[in-house]
Amino acid sequence: MNMDNGFFKNIEKKTGVNMKDIFDLANSLQNANFKDEKTVRNVIRRVSQIANKPVSKEMEDQIVKSIVNDGKQLDFNTIANMMNKK
Repeated sequence: MNMDNGFFKNIEKKTGVNMKDIFDLANSLQNANFKDEKTVRNVIRRVSQIANKPVSKEMEDQIVKSIVNDGKQLDFNTIANMMNKK
């Protein structure tokens, strides 16, 4: 995928999110073990940093629980949706 693509430039402008960070995160997710609480917490923290949205301890616990215990798929939409629910 070409990083100079206008589509990604637009996303970066709108969101202030660096697409390279997003791709690095996506690559690291491919082999991640989402049954492992520590892994899930690390991913949540990284997404929170990249998105520049602080995640409260309760929110983090809630996301971890829904992924580790309920077997929810972890993807950007899942995390974004959970972070947007205040």
